[in-house]
Amino acid sequence: MRERILIVDDEPDIVEVLEYNLRQAGFTVVTVRDGATAMAEVRRHRPDLVLLDVMLPDLSGTEICKRLRRDPATETVPIVMLTALGNEIDRVVGLEVGADDYVVKPFSPRELILRINAILRRAQGGEPKATSPDQITIGLLEIDVPHHRISVGGEEVLLTTIEFKLLYDLACRVGRVQSRELLLERVWGYAPGVETRTVDTHVKRLREKLGAARDHIETLRGWGYRMNIKPTVSDDG
Repeated sequence: MRERILIVDDEPDIVEVLEYNLRQAGFTVVTVRDGATAMAEVRRHRPDLVLLDVMLPDLSGTEICKRLRRDPATETVPIVMLTALGNEIDRVVGLEVGADDYVVKPFSPRELILRINAILRRAQGGEPKATSPDQITIGLLEIDVPHHRISVGGEEVLLTTIEFKLLYDLACRVGRVQSRELLLERVWGYAPGVETRTVDTHVKRLREKLGAARDHIETLRGWGYRMNIKPTVSDDG
Protein backbone atom coordinates (compact mmCIF):
# COMPACT_ATOMS: atom_id res chain seq x y z
CA MET A 1 0.00 0.00 0.00
CA ARG A 2 1.36 3.37 -0.99
CA GLU A 3 2.13 6.10 1.50
CA ARG A 4 -0.63 8.51 2.52
CA ILE A 5 0.16 12.22 2.09
CA LEU A 6 -1.90 14.92 3.80
CA ILE A 7 -1.91 18.27 1.97
CA VAL A 8 -2.78 21.28 4.14
CA ASP A 9 -3.20 24.33 1.91
CA ASP A 10 -6.01 26.81 1.21
CA GLU A 11 -4.94 27.73 -2.35
CA PRO A 12 -7.04 25.63 -4.78
CA ASP A 13 -4.56 25.92 -7.66
CA ILE A 14 -1.66 24.73 -5.51
CA VAL A 15 -3.72 21.88 -4.07
CA GLU A 16 -4.76 20.77 -7.55
CA VAL A 17 -1.16 20.67 -8.80
CA LEU A 18 0.08 18.88 -5.69
CA GLU A 19 -2.72 16.35 -5.67
CA TYR A 20 -2.34 15.52 -9.37
CA ASN A 21 1.44 15.05 -9.22
CA LEU A 22 1.39 13.07 -5.98
CA ARG A 23 -1.31 10.73 -7.29
CA GLN A 24 0.67 10.29 -10.51
CA ALA A 25 3.65 9.33 -8.37
CA GLY A 26 1.53 6.64 -6.72
CA PHE A 27 0.70 8.27 -3.38
CA THR A 28 -2.64 8.23 -1.62
CA VAL A 29 -3.62 11.88 -1.13
CA VAL A 30 -5.94 13.62 1.34
CA THR A 31 -6.45 17.39 1.24
CA VAL A 32 -7.68 19.88 3.86
CA ARG A 33 -7.73 23.68 3.77
CA ASP A 34 -7.40 24.87 7.36
CA GLY A 35 -5.42 24.12 10.47
CA ALA A 36 -8.24 22.85 12.69
CA THR A 37 -9.30 20.26 10.11
CA ALA A 38 -5.68 19.28 9.59
CA MET A 39 -5.17 18.60 13.31
CA ALA A 40 -8.33 16.49 13.43
CA GLU A 41 -7.36 14.55 10.29
CA VAL A 42 -3.85 13.76 11.56
CA ARG A 43 -5.24 12.41 14.81
CA ARG A 44 -8.02 10.48 13.08
CA HIS A 45 -5.82 8.78 10.51
CA ARG A 46 -2.10 9.44 10.93
CA PRO A 47 -0.53 10.22 7.52
CA ASP A 48 2.90 9.11 6.38
CA LEU A 49 3.82 12.72 5.61
CA VAL A 50 2.23 16.18 5.88
CA LEU A 51 2.66 18.92 3.26
CA LEU A 52 1.91 21.98 5.35
CA ASP A 53 1.38 25.52 4.08
CA VAL A 54 2.63 28.28 6.40
CA MET A 55 -0.19 30.75 5.68
CA LEU A 56 -3.59 29.27 6.58
CA PRO A 57 -6.91 30.98 7.40
CA ASP A 58 -6.94 29.96 11.08
CA LEU A 59 -3.81 28.41 12.61
CA SER A 60 -0.43 29.14 11.06
CA GLY A 61 1.58 26.27 9.66
CA THR A 62 4.30 26.86 12.25
CA GLU A 63 1.76 26.60 15.07
CA ILE A 64 0.38 23.35 13.63
CA CYS A 65 3.91 21.99 13.34
CA LYS A 66 4.64 22.87 16.97
CA ARG A 67 1.45 21.18 18.17
CA LEU A 68 2.16 18.02 16.18
CA ARG A 69 5.68 17.86 17.59
CA ARG A 70 4.43 18.30 21.15
CA ASP A 71 1.96 15.41 20.86
CA PRO A 72 3.58 11.97 21.45
CA ALA A 73 1.11 10.44 18.97
CA THR A 74 2.25 12.70 16.12
CA GLU A 75 5.70 13.96 17.06
CA THR A 76 7.53 11.80 14.49
CA VAL A 77 5.21 12.41 11.52
CA PRO A 78 7.39 13.83 8.71
CA ILE A 79 6.45 17.43 7.86
CA VAL A 80 7.38 19.44 4.76
CA MET A 81 6.42 23.10 5.00
CA LEU A 82 5.26 25.00 1.91
CA THR A 83 5.22 28.78 1.66
CA ALA A 84 5.37 31.70 -0.73
CA LEU A 85 7.64 33.48 1.73
CA GLY A 86 11.27 33.35 0.67
CA ASN A 87 12.96 35.10 3.57
CA GLU A 88 15.71 33.19 5.34
CA ILE A 89 14.09 33.86 8.72
CA ASP A 90 10.90 32.07 7.58
CA ARG A 91 12.85 29.00 6.56
CA VAL A 92 14.75 28.97 9.84
CA VAL A 93 11.55 29.31 11.91
CA GLY A 94 9.95 26.45 10.00
CA LEU A 95 12.89 24.18 10.72
CA GLU A 96 13.21 25.31 14.34
CA VAL A 97 9.65 24.23 15.11
CA GLY A 98 10.44 20.75 13.83
CA ALA A 99 9.76 20.61 10.08
CA ASP A 100 11.80 18.01 8.19
CA ASP A 101 12.09 20.19 5.10
CA TYR A 102 11.01 23.57 3.77
CA VAL A 103 9.97 24.30 0.19
CA VAL A 104 9.37 27.79 -1.20
CA LYS A 105 6.62 28.39 -3.79
CA PRO A 106 6.78 28.27 -6.73
CA PHE A 107 8.46 24.88 -6.70
CA SER A 108 9.17 22.05 -9.12
CA PRO A 109 6.70 19.17 -8.51
CA ARG A 110 9.40 16.71 -9.56
CA GLU A 111 11.90 18.11 -7.03
CA LEU A 112 9.24 18.11 -4.31
CA ILE A 113 8.43 14.44 -4.96
CA LEU A 114 12.13 13.56 -4.84
CA ARG A 115 12.38 15.27 -1.46
CA ILE A 116 9.26 13.53 -0.20
CA ASN A 117 10.62 10.14 -1.27
CA ALA A 118 13.93 10.83 0.49
CA ILE A 119 12.15 11.81 3.72
CA LEU A 120 9.89 8.75 3.59
CA ARG A 121 12.87 6.44 3.05
CA ARG A 122 14.51 7.88 6.15
CA ALA A 123 11.31 7.59 8.17
CA GLN A 124 10.90 3.94 7.17
CA GLY A 125 14.53 3.04 7.81
CA GLY A 126 15.25 2.43 4.14
CA GLU A 127 18.26 4.71 3.79
CA PRO A 128 21.68 3.06 3.52
CA LYS A 129 23.30 2.93 6.98
CA ALA A 130 26.93 3.19 7.88
CA THR A 131 28.32 0.04 9.44
CA SER A 132 27.85 0.21 13.23
CA PRO A 133 26.83 -1.93 16.19
CA ASP A 134 23.21 -2.19 17.24
CA GLN A 135 24.02 -0.28 20.43
CA ILE A 136 26.18 2.85 20.41
CA THR A 137 27.34 4.29 23.74
CA ILE A 138 29.12 7.64 23.96
CA GLY A 139 29.44 8.84 27.54
CA LEU A 140 25.91 9.27 28.94
CA LEU A 141 24.46 8.92 25.44
CA GLU A 142 23.07 5.55 24.37
CA ILE A 143 21.67 4.84 20.90
CA ASP A 144 19.53 1.74 20.39
CA VAL A 145 19.83 1.48 16.62
CA PRO A 146 17.26 -1.25 15.77
CA HIS A 147 14.54 0.41 17.87
CA HIS A 148 15.50 4.02 17.07
CA ARG A 149 15.66 4.89 20.78
CA ILE A 150 17.91 7.43 22.44
CA SER A 151 18.66 7.81 26.13
CA VAL A 152 20.89 10.14 28.12
CA GLY A 153 21.86 8.98 31.59
CA GLY A 154 19.17 6.31 31.39
CA GLU A 155 16.39 8.78 30.52
CA GLU A 156 14.75 8.36 27.13
CA VAL A 157 15.01 11.31 24.75
CA LEU A 158 12.37 11.68 22.05
CA LEU A 159 13.75 12.67 18.65
CA THR A 160 12.15 13.24 15.28
CA THR A 161 13.17 10.93 12.43
CA ILE A 162 15.55 13.49 10.99
CA GLU A 163 17.13 14.22 14.39
CA PHE A 164 17.75 10.51 14.96
CA LYS A 165 19.25 10.16 11.49
CA LEU A 166 21.57 13.15 12.11
CA LEU A 167 22.70 11.89 15.51
CA TYR A 168 23.18 8.37 14.19
CA ASP A 169 25.23 9.61 11.23
CA LEU A 170 27.58 11.58 13.50
CA ALA A 171 27.82 8.75 16.06
CA CYS A 172 28.85 6.27 13.36
CA ARG A 173 31.82 8.49 12.56
CA VAL A 174 33.12 9.42 16.02
CA GLY A 175 36.16 11.68 15.88
CA ARG A 176 35.78 12.51 12.18
CA VAL A 177 34.73 15.94 10.97
CA GLN A 178 31.56 15.91 8.85
CA SER A 179 30.99 18.89 6.59
CA ARG A 180 27.55 20.42 6.29
CA GLU A 181 27.50 19.42 2.63
CA LEU A 182 28.16 15.76 3.43
CA LEU A 183 25.49 15.77 6.14
CA LEU A 184 23.01 17.33 3.72
CA GLU A 185 23.71 14.58 1.20
CA ARG A 186 23.60 11.64 3.63
CA VAL A 187 20.92 12.75 6.08
CA TRP A 188 18.63 14.90 3.93
CA GLY A 189 19.36 13.41 0.52
CA TYR A 190 20.14 16.78 -1.04
CA ALA A 191 22.29 17.17 -4.13
CA PRO A 192 25.81 18.57 -3.64
CA GLY A 193 26.05 22.36 -3.57
CA VAL A 194 22.74 23.09 -1.81
CA GLU A 195 23.18 26.05 0.51
CA THR A 196 20.97 25.98 3.60
CA ARG A 197 21.04 26.45 7.36
CA THR A 198 19.11 23.23 7.78
CA VAL A 199 22.07 21.39 9.35
CA ASP A 200 22.86 24.15 11.85
CA THR A 201 19.21 24.48 12.88
CA HIS A 202 18.80 20.75 13.47
CA VAL A 203 22.10 20.44 15.35
CA LYS A 204 20.94 23.23 17.66
CA ARG A 205 17.63 21.45 18.32
CA LEU A 206 19.41 18.12 18.80
CA ARG A 207 21.80 19.60 21.36
CA GLU A 208 18.89 21.08 23.29
CA LYS A 209 17.24 17.67 23.50
CA LEU A 210 20.43 15.81 24.45
CA GLY A 211 20.92 17.93 27.58
CA ALA A 212 23.89 16.57 29.54
CA ALA A 213 25.23 14.84 26.40
CA ARG A 214 24.94 17.89 24.17
CA ASP A 215 28.65 18.71 24.15
CA HIS A 216 29.60 15.43 22.51
CA ILE A 217 28.64 17.23 19.27
CA GLU A 218 31.44 19.65 18.51
CA THR A 219 31.25 22.59 16.10
CA LEU A 220 34.29 23.26 13.94
CA ARG A 221 33.81 26.70 12.47
CA GLY A 222 34.21 26.78 8.72
CA TRP A 223 34.20 22.98 8.53
CA GLY A 224 31.18 21.32 10.09
CA TYR A 225 30.50 19.02 13.05
CA ARG A 226 32.18 16.15 14.84
CA MET A 227 31.03 13.64 17.45
CA ASN A 228 33.56 13.24 20.25
CA ILE A 229 33.74 10.59 22.96
CA LYS A 230 35.04 13.26 25.35
CA PRO A 231 32.59 16.19 25.55
CA THR A 232 33.90 19.45 24.13
CA VAL A 233 32.05 22.61 25.10
CA SER A 234 30.96 24.38 21.91
CA ASP A 235 28.42 26.91 20.74
CA ASP A 236 25.24 26.11 18.81
CA GLY A 237 26.46 27.48 15.50
